[in-house]
This record gives sequence, structure tokens and C-alpha cells, in this order.
Amino acid sequence: RVTPSHTGHPVYRRYKHFDWLYNRLLHKFTVISVPHLPEKQATGRFDEDFIEKRKRRLVLWMNHMTSHPVLSQYEGFEHFLMCTEDKQWKLCKRRAEKDEMVGAHFMLTLQVPTEHQDLQDVEERVDNFKSFARKMDDGVMQLTNVASELVRKHLGGFRKEF
Repeated sequence: RVTPSHTGHPVYRRYKHFDWLYNRLLHKFTVISVPHLPEKQATGRFDEDFIEKRKRRLVLWMNHMTSHPVLSQYEGFEHFLMCTEDKQWKLCKRRAEKDEMVGAHFMLTLQVPTEHQDLQDVEERVDNFKSFARKMDDGVMQLTNVASELVRKHLGGFRKEF
């Protein structure tokens, strides 16, 4: 059960609905890192403890998604939160799946500010983004190196055993 704070009306969603939303977000926003959903466990999925843990993780996932400035504004996300009837759900689902504004076309949805922008402020924001991008690139490179090293170590151990 998901209850949007702006409507106060609960909607009931199964894991497959969350999975659908997650896949729509990945498809539409290829340039945004969408957090993974909690695992869908194949065995023991009806175990009460597992279901409760997954519910808590889905709540955390939803809290993160609703606070995201771009993802939370996506029409499919709003549909996920507010659609209460099956017929309406299917209609909006089909519309979201036919959306042509995906991938690089996402940039066409960005709007140029109508008011004058201070050049110094804009340059500062661009410099901050460049700095962030460099740090992110360095972090990803370090993570890749650590992962490669772990793979190398684990493969080395297995080779000795065979």
C-alpha cells in the first residue's frame, strides 16, 4: 500500500508494479542513476519475514524516489502513485510505454530559463559540475580498480584448487 502525501488516498501496488515503474524509469531516464529495487526472491517469497523486509526496503526506495527532483515529476511516477482503477492503470501504463521522449530525447524536455542569468553564477555552477564530474569519474575508476583486483584475487584462488 502506497499513500501519497498530497492526496492522502492509498493505492495498492504489487511488486510487479514497482518493477514496472523501475523499468520505465531506467528506459526513460538513461542519464540518471535510478536506485535498484529490493530483490525479488524466487524462493521463500511468501515468508512473512521476507515480505516485511521487502516492504520496508520499498518504503525507503519510494522515499528516495519522491524526493528526486526529476524522477518524482515523471508522469509515469505520478500515475503509479495516484491511479486507483484497473482501467485507468492500463491506459496510463500503455501511454508511458509508448513515450518517445526517452534517452537523449530527454534533453528536449529541459527548459531554458526565461529570466536573465548572472554570467558569474552560471560559470560557478558549471565549474562546480565539472569538479563533481571529475570526482565522480575518479571514484568510479577507483571502484572499477578495486572490483578488478577482487576478481583477480578470487580467480587466482580458484585456479590453484583445480
